[in-house]
Amino acid sequence: MQHDAFDTHADKYDAWYDTDAGKSIFAMEVDCLKPLLHRHKRPYLEIGVGSGRFARALGIEYGIDPSPVLLSMAESRGILSLKAAGEKLPFANGVFGGALIALTLCFVDDPATVLQEAWRVLQPGGGLVLGLILKESPWAEFYATRAKEGHPIYSRAHFFSKGEVENLLRSSGFKLLDYRSVLFQPPGQSIYRPECSVSGYRESAGFVTIGSRKRGT
Repeated sequence: MQHDAFDTHADKYDAWYDTDAGKSIFAMEVDCLKPLLHRHKRPYLEIGVGSGRFARALGIEYGIDPSPVLLSMAESRGILSLKAAGEKLPFANGVFGGALIALTLCFVDDPATVLQEAWRVLQPGGGLVLGLILKESPWAEFYATRAKEGHPIYSRAHFFSKGEVENLLRSSGFKLLDYRSVLFQPPGQSIYRPECSVSGYRESAGFVTIGSRKRGT
């Protein structure tokens, strides 16, 4: 992952979560992730921990990220953080009960290797949870438009389709369990009303989580 854009815009990126829209959307995303992650035993790792907001809200103990600026924010939020890329995790095999990759897969250089590394560091039967903006959603179209306009972060994003993510997971040694969906309001608003996440995949959802389990163990 090229982290220079995240380093340069780290304060602005993190401050968005304190806006009215950011607070509402973040709460919905956490609600969508929590039941899939918390069914797995600890310890937890977040790959692409960023500024540590998801990790803190979900009780994730460990995080890695290539951006030193964001890592310092994560550490200030109590996350044990290491500077590393998802393609080469600095952990032994079978250390974690659960792993999270939230809004990060679209930015990594080699998503297949990241998922294979997640498989490697998970315990037998451990779980991986993905939080995604899928290509089919109106939110991906919204951010793709912003990328074309030169947005410094989203110009680096590659949004995956549901089928592409499923194929990546299966080829990396994961079996799919289930989906959750949330954020059915259109993108670009300044205020969002609270929503509860729903079980299953919805193409109209702005945020989708996929729960999977380490296969072959």
